[in-house]
Amino acid sequence: MPDLGIKSKEMTSHPAVRFLDRSTPPHIATLILLAGLSALSLNIFLPSLPGMTEYFDTDYRLMQLSVAVYLAMNAVLQLFIGPISDRYGRRPVILWSCGLFLLATLGCIIATTAEMFLVFRMAQAVIVTGMVLSRAVVRDMFPQEQAASMIGYVTMGMSIVPMVGPAFGGVLDQWFGWKANFWALFALGVALLWLIWRDLGETAAKENQSFAAQFREYPELFTSRRFWGYCIAAASTSGAFFAYLGGAPFVGTEVFGMDPATLGFFFGAPAVGYLVGNGISGRYSVRIGINSMILWGSILSAGGLLMSLVLNYAGLKTPLSFFGFMVFVGLGNGLVLPNANAGMLSVRPHLAGTAAGVGGAIMIGGGAALSAFAGAMLTPGSGAAPLIVIMLMSGLIGVLAISYVIRREREITVS
Repeated sequence: MPDLGIKSKEMTSHPAVRFLDRSTPPHIATLILLAGLSALSLNIFLPSLPGMTEYFDTDYRLMQLSVAVYLAMNAVLQLFIGPISDRYGRRPVILWSCGLFLLATLGCIIATTAEMFLVFRMAQAVIVTGMVLSRAVVRDMFPQEQAASMIGYVTMGMSIVPMVGPAFGGVLDQWFGWKANFWALFALGVALLWLIWRDLGETAAKENQSFAAQFREYPELFTSRRFWGYCIAAASTSGAFFAYLGGAPFVGTEVFGMDPATLGFFFGAPAVGYLVGNGISGRYSVRIGINSMILWGSILSAGGLLMSLVLNYAGLKTPLSFFGFMVFVGLGNGLVLPNANAGMLSVRPHLAGTAAGVGGAIMIGGGAALSAFAGAMLTPGSGAAPLIVIMLMSGLIGVLAISYVIRREREITVS
């Protein structure tokens, strides 16, 4: 695995990495764990949703909002994370966010009503800072193609988390109840806060601009058609996965009759593909180019969903036919996201933090909408078809978006 201490033309101002030395840039392991906790907090408790519905004596659709409101708050926060980190630095923003995440997690544990739980669940979204700024830290240190490769390694490492998270959460639920998932998040958050304090050195150049001046630079980003193309490609491909997060617990429980531990095992299917996809991105993005990687990832994701839909309508409605083809969704995300993020951050390199925040807000905001929509469309007797259709439409939009970016770059090259 590459070391973040390797020098490049754009990182000569950064000292070599020394682990647990906050005067140097962070070790890659710290970035992986930072992004990993963000991913884990999203899905570790999903196999517990049916049990939490019963605990709070409410409707499943209300508890399913714990995914949608979390994603929606993620989207809102990302609009501000980038500018704040560009002005004050990556390190203090990450430290404060981790501390606030711990308080919100305790709130989820002590919640006595579904509504109280959802409020603290929204507050937990502050940990998205780790996912956003781990990418910005990499982009601070590497040029575009190498950044895509490094982001691929970071997200490959964190892809293990969503693969084992639901399975681990399902077992914790079965042994100790749903609150055990949040106690696990709290303990991991404490450990990560210590690691960040010791290892994560500042990588961003200090900005002297006011927030008003930074927000006035947004049009420079928003007028770039390539930026929007990368954003839509990332949002559409990841949107299929977020729709899966909103609908798969219902499909597993109500359609296939799975218990939490079994559902947790099958639920991690996309993460298997995500791990492979990120490994391919880390190894080949520099050689093949980010646009080609995004295109193939979008095609693979949509193709897998099309096959799943065909089998569903052919009468092959089994857990293996549904969850098995979700591996292609993960594979597509693993190819698309590191490269699309590198593209977003490289359109205007001096606005990397802002681009990470805005791009992430678009991606997560779309995911929140699709997650809520998927939950609303699934009703007793509907089967898995509505969810697969929603995911397929999202994936096809991703193919169109990156196709436009490729055409736009050709136009720029010709002119």
